[in-house]
Amino acid sequence: MRDGLIKVAAASVKVKVADPAYNKERIMEMIEEAEEEQVKLLVLPELVVTAYTCNDLFWHRNLLEMVLPKLEEILKETKSLDMVIVLGMPLVVNGKLYNCASFLHRGKILGIVPKHYLPNYSEFYEARYFTAGKRKVERIKVLGQEVPFGMNLLFCCEEISDFVLAAEVCEDLWVPLPPSTYHAMAGATVICNPSASDEVTTKERYRRSLVSNQSARLICAYLYASAGEGESTQDLVYSGHHLIAENGSILAESHRFVNELIVTEIDVEKLINDRRKMTTYQNVEIDDGYEKVTFHLNLEETSIQRHFSKTPFIPSEKEEREKRCDEILTIQAMGLKKRLEHTNCKSAVIGISGGLDSTLAVLVTARAYDFLGWNRKNIVCVTMPCFGTTDRTYSNACDLVKELGASLREIRINQSVEQHFKDIGHDPSQHDVTYENSQARERTQILMDIANQENGMVIGTGDMSELALGWATYNGDHMSMYAVNSSVPKMLVRYIVQYYAECICKDDANGEKLKEVLLDILDTPVSPELLPPVDGVISQKTEDLVGPYELHDFFLYYMLRYGFSPKKIFRLSNLAFEESYSKEIIYHWLRTFLWRFFAQHFKRSCLTDGPKVGSIALSPRGDLRMPSDASAALWMSEMDELEKEIFS
Repeated sequence: MRDGLIKVAAASVKVKVADPAYNKERIMEMIEEAEEEQVKLLVLPELVVTAYTCNDLFWHRNLLEMVLPKLEEILKETKSLDMVIVLGMPLVVNGKLYNCASFLHRGKILGIVPKHYLPNYSEFYEARYFTAGKRKVERIKVLGQEVPFGMNLLFCCEEISDFVLAAEVCEDLWVPLPPSTYHAMAGATVICNPSASDEVTTKERYRRSLVSNQSARLICAYLYASAGEGESTQDLVYSGHHLIAENGSILAESHRFVNELIVTEIDVEKLINDRRKMTTYQNVEIDDGYEKVTFHLNLEETSIQRHFSKTPFIPSEKEEREKRCDEILTIQAMGLKKRLEHTNCKSAVIGISGGLDSTLAVLVTARAYDFLGWNRKNIVCVTMPCFGTTDRTYSNACDLVKELGASLREIRINQSVEQHFKDIGHDPSQHDVTYENSQARERTQILMDIANQENGMVIGTGDMSELALGWATYNGDHMSMYAVNSSVPKMLVRYIVQYYAECICKDDANGEKLKEVLLDILDTPVSPELLPPVDGVISQKTEDLVGPYELHDFFLYYMLRYGFSPKKIFRLSNLAFEESYSKEIIYHWLRTFLWRFFAQHFKRSCLTDGPKVGSIALSPRGDLRMPSDASAALWMSEMDELEKEIFS
């Protein structure tokens, strides 16, 4: 339960219709299974104590009178469990029958939420038996306890203030303005829905979409547990379709037509952070009339089953990934298209190195020119070999330009840089930062001057990961006139180039050679090539110097997207990369990332224009409003604490 991560579950049990004694035993079996999984919140289906499909049997006194004794048995048998249990049951209040969600915890009834919207169409006849619940909370007596009863109930965990529960029942979700909308705006972060949704063809997709979309609109976790096998099949079939969603993402989903328990972890800290960011998410007068009920949970270490992708910027499914890559290419190209039109620049000038970033920049520019209907010959690609250039990258740069139909200019900068060393009195045998940056700045000067010659603009090639780390020469490759890759992280750059090679090239009659070049560029180590090669091979590998980009992209995502603390990022990193890196290595590179992120922000404060393509960007005019002289002390202090935990 540390870091806002809470283990939750949804389940159905094999009921017998109108047999509370049998159903109670099956409920307890499922509760025990959940307890073994360390579940802190379990949601069971609508009317699970009696079964949903009792129909006119709900009018029979002997059935209704059996409900509370069985509920009492459940309370006694769960008295020692550190778990909130939400289950559906019928309840008579003031002579009227209600379809309810009961919240149980450590032998007590925390509260009971009645269903408001009673379907009475097609196969549903709930209004025949039940009375619609009201928002206003009243006090009723149940099993000798004084219990709050009403829709406007919030159940708040004392130990984790962000863990706030509320409920709506089945049909309540399917209406134009679900009660959960009000619950969330009153502060609920988790919506529980005990449901009994029958299965007909295609309904599964709609149900999944409904739960996913509601969790996204409300920025909440949504636990949906639906009735399954055991319900009457006289006219309908119930599939036990359970869903756990978090802000639009389905974290867990059951198989249909079996009764099972699905378990995952929700992250209420992440939800609250997103709500805090969205200024349009407001609690305007919604919390009036809500009653808060508190409960306690033990703060303990919980095993994490939830999967954390190593590449959070990149979809895992091939089809979705390809769609994402093409969409990003188009966003980049459309941004550049507008800038070229606005400035009336007919030429685009790009420094081409044979590396990934400049390759993507050229591919984007080619697409922009195609959108404009312009001749790609007006894309001026400039290769500027110097001390660190290898034959492999040089050849790939030249071949890439040729296959794309752009123009190539080669300007060797050795002599210019050597003259500059003489001018400033630098020993060329001293391969320090001056040696490296002089080359980067010479290249930028050449590109800018060629842009003047060609009435064009310099297209920046640097990616978002490099900007986050400050891995760019100030007023060197840091500077351009429009930076098409500025919000594309390094790992995504790789996937987009790979997508272009595998998908775009196959649709081109002359694409086989371009594909070959792109695949070799993908296979080349990432390097600025500012130091002399050794035996013709790249000697300066970026990831040896600043760390693996897959780690840095992971750190960047969770730090900026959700504002997570270093300790939480470290924990998630270990879960995602446990088979790839040791804790010590992850700690080392996380510390490097944090230090560089703060120390190098001055480079981002004057960042060139460029299009945002995803949920994170580093533009000082957009997503990242941060002073260049902000202190990193708080973050580094937490890293110091973490170091003691790891190495003590």
